[in-house]
Amino acid sequence: MNAKQRKNLIRIIIAAALLIALNFVELHGVEKFLLYLVPYLIVGYDILLKAFHGLKNLRAFDESLLMTIATVGAFALAIYEDGDYNEAIAVMLFYQIGEWFQSYAVGKSRKNISELMDIRPDYANVETDGELEQVDPDEVEIGTIIIVQPGEKIPIDGVIVEGNSTLNTIALTGESLPRDVSSGAEVVSGCINLNGVLKIRTTKDFGESTASKILELVEDASSRKSKSEDFIAKFARIYTPVVVACAALLAIVPPIIFGDWETWLYRALIFLVISCPCALVISIPLSFFAGLGGASRAGILIKGSNFLETLSKVKTVVLDKTGTLTQGSFEVEAVHSKNLNFDAEKLLHLAAHVERYSTHPIANSLRKAYPNERDDCTVEDVEEIAGRGIKAKINGKIVSVGNEKFMEEVGAQWKSCYKVGTIIHVAVNGDYAGHVVISDAIKPHAKEAVDDMKNSGVEKIFMLTGDSEKIAAKVAQELGIKNYRSELLPADKVSAFEKILSASSGSVAFVGDGINDAPVLSRADVGIAMGALGSDAAIEAADVVLMDDDPRKISKAIKISRKCLSIVKQNIFFAICVKFLCLILGAVGLANMWAAIFADVGVMILAVLNAMRTLIAPK
Repeated sequence: MNAKQRKNLIRIIIAAALLIALNFVELHGVEKFLLYLVPYLIVGYDILLKAFHGLKNLRAFDESLLMTIATVGAFALAIYEDGDYNEAIAVMLFYQIGEWFQSYAVGKSRKNISELMDIRPDYANVETDGELEQVDPDEVEIGTIIIVQPGEKIPIDGVIVEGNSTLNTIALTGESLPRDVSSGAEVVSGCINLNGVLKIRTTKDFGESTASKILELVEDASSRKSKSEDFIAKFARIYTPVVVACAALLAIVPPIIFGDWETWLYRALIFLVISCPCALVISIPLSFFAGLGGASRAGILIKGSNFLETLSKVKTVVLDKTGTLTQGSFEVEAVHSKNLNFDAEKLLHLAAHVERYSTHPIANSLRKAYPNERDDCTVEDVEEIAGRGIKAKINGKIVSVGNEKFMEEVGAQWKSCYKVGTIIHVAVNGDYAGHVVISDAIKPHAKEAVDDMKNSGVEKIFMLTGDSEKIAAKVAQELGIKNYRSELLPADKVSAFEKILSASSGSVAFVGDGINDAPVLSRADVGIAMGALGSDAAIEAADVVLMDDDPRKISKAIKISRKCLSIVKQNIFFAICVKFLCLILGAVGLANMWAAIFADVGVMILAVLNAMRTLIAPK
């Protein structure tokens, strides 16, 4: 609870205590009016000021003006009759109680987002003349060596050049499991260094670093309004002046026809209190705001309540394979020797040496499987043949490593493999030696993620990939995905997605790794970037950013959005139904001021409490 909330709560308690005390004292006339005016002003002075400023700035038709007219009118009736001031003060008191609940709920939502804002670094440590100097992160240039001590935030994205440590990434990913890092590892700003001292060479400017990008995303999210919020804003702009006009007519026309000005004026005041659109104006934006806050706490960044609303309508999810359902990093799965002169280890040894200087992901996997570069082999005359493979002279022998076409070109009688994956063939002096099977492993929770999506109401799931038909079929079968497209170039992927989009009835979401899927992410109704920690392309192109590599968060994001929209619809239906029922009862004299208080403040408090449920992300 912040200072303002505490102050308002104290005002409410003091006013309520005074009101109760005054009911035990017998008072009349001016004395009664002045004493009852004290709790009224204590609890309502700010509302009176807002109404005055609204009139002054020609923005009069809001809940402050309605509350002011209704309570001042009730005071006037009490003065005229030397009657009951309780109703006027109670209206203002309960209105302020509703406002306090709303403020508390917004504070809880803001706290979730402000916890994410804690990733903003205050300084960067730069070593100058043997001493650490704290400088503004904006002043640090790319390539600078910065030092991050235990307990400090990493201020700028970079690569560790010295040191080992454990990083807390919970503010970015929503996951509490720490991440171990050592020299050579890429790190992103916003993580907290838990133990060792790290020396990091910066690879980005502060403004382009992950923390800055995420903060910019979160700060912009509240400006993107949903259709429901736009509807409520337009509704309130039309509704408020209409009900004020209706209240004026109710106070004037019936007395002219039937007489009894006092009764009809009282009914008009009740009508005004009932008509206040607080429940809608406050609870609907609050529901979305709380939904965005609850999602961010789970490591899901949604760029605005408009995307939250669209996400709730998703019936079709299209998934990129590599990096989304699979690890996106190739690993040697098997080595099959087909020549008696080469065992599996020697075969892998030769393939790794030939690929030693290639930057291709497959070459990386071979080097990882056989990391020993310091042996007696002499590698020379390395030549890369585009679309075929690489050949090199190793200890005087020509070793060719590549695909089937390359084997045919060098005259090697290659043999097929029963395993599904990328097959790398090896020939020595034109004689076939064997092959290495390389595959992209499926993520541990990918099958569970697909099942979760089906259980959360997603009707169709598609997988798109540039991989071969064999590999695509294997992954699709293992994960239970019936619809897939394989061997797609980037342009083909866009065309395939367009066909899915045109054939789908509800909203379509595309989930990709955000690096090479930007065109499709932008084209989708909702673009979801998967495992986007540190990926600028993901943060820029997607509407929803999942900050880690867990595909289960796709269904979690959908569940959060559906829960939020369900609560929004409940609040709209409940508020409008109760309002119109009580307006009719008030106009015909069947509802008194206490019923009006429930119709206004009671509905608002219930709607706000219901909206607060969106803070709790569904499992």
